[in-house]
Amino acid sequence: MAIRTKTDCGLWIVDRGGSALLTVLWLSAALSAIAFSLASSVRGETERTAAALDGVRSYYLATGAIERTLLYMQWGPAYRLPDGSSRYYSPGTPRLSFAFPSGEAVVEVIPEASKVNINVAPPEDLFSLLVNLGAEPERAREVALGIVDWRSPAPQAAPTPFDQYYLSLVPSFRSRHASFEEIEEVLLIQGMTPELFYGTYERDPQGRLLPRGGLKDCITVYGASGQFDVNTAEPAVLAAAGLNPDLVTAIVENRRRMPFHNQGELAGFLGGAGPALQRLRVGGNTIYTLRATARLRVAGGGLSDQRRSVAALVKLAPYGFPEPYHVLRWYDSDWSR
Repeated sequence: MAIRTKTDCGLWIVDRGGSALLTVLWLSAALSAIAFSLASSVRGETERTAAALDGVRSYYLATGAIERTLLYMQWGPAYRLPDGSSRYYSPGTPRLSFAFPSGEAVVEVIPEASKVNINVAPPEDLFSLLVNLGAEPERAREVALGIVDWRSPAPQAAPTPFDQYYLSLVPSFRSRHASFEEIEEVLLIQGMTPELFYGTYERDPQGRLLPRGGLKDCITVYGASGQFDVNTAEPAVLAAAGLNPDLVTAIVENRRRMPFHNQGELAGFLGGAGPALQRLRVGGNTIYTLRATARLRVAGGGLSDQRRSVAALVKLAPYGFPEPYHVLRWYDSDWSR
């Protein structure tokens, strides 16, 4: 803003100092805003970089935990304590915990024998499994019949109703009409949803969010069709095997405190379980899913809130073989409850 001043000789002098001051103030404000924005961006990028670095460290921590678990499973039969128990790993142990200088990791040892083999399971088992996972009966029936149709040979006559549905989609595809090679193929089945396959969260009466498992944790293409490992089978699998809700709850509570060690202990616990007892076993075969969840150690000795889970599907060889195990599939990122 200009200021006009009249001199003694009658001339007017215009003072533009106020305008210059205002310009300087506006420039200072603009530079401050730019500096604040730059500082916020730098801080944000620094935090994202730190989070990414912690994620990478957690990944390798979880990977190391899986490698150690594989060693423990190999050493289990050979190294015994005075009481006869294994020093490292015994069949039926559902999880192993490890403490490292940089953090801690928990490894879930899940035999494929604790899951339903979708290539051989009868439709009534598939239907019961889906219902116990929360699917409506009509949807459960549709998905169960779709799984059976997918794995069955193609008919010589007209395409099946499921084939006609798949061919009507954009993009369209055809049923394999052969055995499932990966469980993710189930996502293509008519009626299947991501929530039903992967699981979701539900609110309890107190309003807290609780995880609800999905079909992904209950099916396999490797497991046996008859018996399921009682220490690691999902509650929905136990229910599909014919156990009533009270027995399922009792088994889950008991194995949380102490896993079952042998078939006799299981039979004594179940008592009058009837035919359902014949569908349960202790331990798996030779194929396992190992899921490791790692947390880094932070300043002060506590553990970070950030978790990273990885998983490996492995086939174990008998003790003494030159190649003790073979990794069938590796999951860089997996979901753990």
